[in-house]
Amino acid sequence: MKTPICEQFGIDFPLFAFSHCRDVVAAVTNAGGFGVLGGAAYSPEQLDQELSWIDQQVKGRPYGIDIIVPAKFEGKGEHLSGRQLSDRIPDDYKTFIAELLAQHDIEPDDTPRLGSAILTGSAGEQLLEVAVAHPIRLMANALGVPPDYMIKSGKDHGIPVAALVGAKEHALKQVASGVDLIVAQGTEAGGHCGEVSTLVLVPEVIDAIEGAVPVLAAGGIVTGRQMAACVALGAAGAWTGSVWLTTDEAETAPHTVQKMLAATSRDTIRSTGRTGKPARQLVSDWTDAWRPNESGHATLPLPLQSMLAEPALRRVDKLAAAGHPGAQALATYFVGQGVGLMNKVKPAREVVLEFVEDYLAAAERLGASVAD
Repeated sequence: MKTPICEQFGIDFPLFAFSHCRDVVAAVTNAGGFGVLGGAAYSPEQLDQELSWIDQQVKGRPYGIDIIVPAKFEGKGEHLSGRQLSDRIPDDYKTFIAELLAQHDIEPDDTPRLGSAILTGSAGEQLLEVAVAHPIRLMANALGVPPDYMIKSGKDHGIPVAALVGAKEHALKQVASGVDLIVAQGTEAGGHCGEVSTLVLVPEVIDAIEGAVPVLAAGGIVTGRQMAACVALGAAGAWTGSVWLTTDEAETAPHTVQKMLAATSRDTIRSTGRTGKPARQLVSDWTDAWRPNESGHATLPLPLQSMLAEPALRRVDKLAAAGHPGAQALATYFVGQGVGLMNKVKPAREVVLEFVEDYLAAAERLGASVAD
């Protein structure tokens, strides 16, 4: 394909693939798409290692990085350490987690652990400094307007900055802040998302920003025909995430993969139980426990909820893989409604090729519908 965004990023097909797994990123990039590494969970040293590995694998082909730096979070501007933030987690919340695990026959873990996939303070800036030392071709922020240092770094290094939005009002703010690419992400998406569907959101955003920057469609897109539909709406391509979770290369917890393969599109829910912000994930006893008005516990703000939840959920994943029934009932992960179409484990390269074939078939059908 020779679309403007393909030429801008030097790719063969306008399929952008977000993944926390470097193997997926490299495989998609090498197949002609554009891999984007989720880098928030790494230390600067770890990120440098991951990006160096990707550099070796893609040999100059384009890829990018996504660093989640929220505009609002607990302790913003206070320069708190991880331990100081952890001290703000109320004891009754820690007790609630311990009781939830105990109800599922999981022994308490007395070893202090901190968990968070959300960057606060100067952590995002440190990771970005590492990233721009590598030949990345895109930097993205998934929660709110990118921080000023990201916008400036993008301009200074000639690297486009992307931002995810769930409403047209957010898109207008992002364009005003200086971003170069908008990802219009509908409520069908895995991870943090709003309430507006992809089919409605994409044209709303495109109309609102009036061509100021390209728009990628996201949210429930796991096939080429869905991608073609979004391009027909005016999108420049697709931003995808969930579809890569069941690939050979993915690092998704084994039992969670099996849950995804068996799931229908109705087996996901927007829950604040993992991060404190609404994020779509697999329904499980964990998400049920955090439903409003059932546990009596409103979820904590960013990043406290993820600091509370992630260590427990990592234990759950390990136990679930070993066959623990209680852990298997609790196991969950971010995934979109497109999970109902994800029924087989396959290589990431094969997924890209299927996207291309499915897209072309959809384009032919659309062309035939308007032919003389």
